Amino acid sequence: MRIAVLRPQPGNAETCARLVALGHQPVALPLFEIAPLPWAVPPGDFDGLLLTSANAPRHAGPALTALAALPVLAVGAATARAARAAGLNVVRTGSGDAETLLAEPHGFARLLHLGGAATTIRAEGAVRASIPVYANRPVGVPLDAIRDLAGAIVLLHAASAGRRLADLADAAALDRARVTLRAISAPAAAAAGPGWGGVRIAEAPNEAALLACD
Repeated sequence: MRIAVLRPQPGNAETCARLVALGHQPVALPLFEIAPLPWAVPPGDFDGLLLTSANAPRHAGPALTALAALPVLAVGAATARAARAAGLNVVRTGSGDAETLLAEPHGFARLLHLGGAATTIRAEGAVRASIPVYANRPVGVPLDAIRDLAGAIVLLHAASAGRRLADLADAAALDRARVTLRAISAPAAAAAGPGWGGVRIAEAPNEAALLACD
């Protein structure tokens, strides 16, 4: 199957490699690039880090060094790998989203969350502060590449991808009925709007479930 991957690099290449291993024909079409944001460690006596994306440890920069002693809760395997590559100590890896991970017993009371500018994690409960350390920035996409999605399956890893795909589809006069969406979550699917030829939502909000979506 021809399957388009919209997520930013380097995650785009990782997903494409998984699709090749599964016998599919991936189409790399990143709609965003990841850019680091300036940030500083907020005051507070934190007892752990919450990381909701692999992009946080990849793009947090030198300020992350000051937090290296804190144990890490990571939302998924990719985030855990990126955290370990940055020298952090991952003590728990979730298999779903941040809400699921935080709802499980974890033993932390003063977490610092590092995420993206569009992250919806709020400073409440065990999360004492939430700091954006990176942002998704749209990149130029040829409208011909959007028109070429006709007959393909498109993976949506985030609601932001769904919204931008919808805008680009309208600009390119793409017939949505000729495109099938596979979304990592219901919000990601809803963000793309109506009219698509088919929409499948992963049983769990992770890439393994997304790729297994049928």
